[in-house]
Amino acid sequence: MPHLALSTVFYLSLATILWAGNAVAGRVLVGSISPITLSAVRWGLAALMLLPLGWRVFRPSSALWQNKTRFLVLGLLGVGSYNVLLYLALQTSTAINVTLIGASMPIWMLFIGAVFYQVRPTFLQLVGAIVSLVGVTVVLTRGDPVSLLALQVVTGDLLIMLATILWAFYSWMISRPGRSPERQWPWAEFLMAQVMIGFLWTMLFDGMEIATGHAFIQLNYFTGALILFVAIGPSLIAYRCWGLGVNGAGPTMAAFFANLIPLFTALLSAAILGDPPQLFHGLAFALIVIGILISSSRQPSN
Repeated sequence: MPHLALSTVFYLSLATILWAGNAVAGRVLVGSISPITLSAVRWGLAALMLLPLGWRVFRPSSALWQNKTRFLVLGLLGVGSYNVLLYLALQTSTAINVTLIGASMPIWMLFIGAVFYQVRPTFLQLVGAIVSLVGVTVVLTRGDPVSLLALQVVTGDLLIMLATILWAFYSWMISRPGRSPERQWPWAEFLMAQVMIGFLWTMLFDGMEIATGHAFIQLNYFTGALILFVAIGPSLIAYRCWGLGVNGAGPTMAAFFANLIPLFTALLSAAILGDPPQLFHGLAFALIVIGILISSSRQPSN
């Protein structure tokens, strides 16, 4: 394990804490603001705050316009659909379950990489994926394997699973920029392009929520503060910290920190929501982490 600077540990830890806080805040806001409207307000505020730093990406000479199809898809998969599905999932599923199911990401990363990008997983990665899948199954069955015979998965569990699959596609697209020169852009401009396009997609989804009469918002000082938190913390600060942390530790080591999100979510849920984690949550978390550790191990050469 390479030596990590304290600053790198801080950046990665802060990002995971903020993303855990996003799940808890989304759960607290259930009943105060409709889920798609919450996502639209969150990213609209984030775009406004990021605009002074990233506006140059929209200049006519920007390479964004030569890669507009790519960024339309990136904005849809990342900021757009993932966050809408996350807040929709929190309507019926708990913050702990949402983040634990989201920790099945390595499984979908391996699958999508193999099927769509011809990146073959190693034996250890497959073993790790199976162990992680068992952990996700523990969450879906609420720790009772017998219930698989009469499984009744709540809608939120399925929505966050779909969101996780879409995020895996998004992550592979980010890792394969092709001809897009986005890696040479300032961080604020790269994030600005995704946030703004994702916000436009979210507004499209919010239009459907409004048209069906399901949109609502009840603003007060408390809900306003929570909305401001998700617009600043999980949206801007966490993305920036994650970028700095990955640069310092590398994506593989950063993945270990990403799987702290369910743990931080459980702790925050216990402290804020009075929703203490159950024994099966601990078992699921352990299995998911073990699976990722196995997947990240180097297979010994012959």
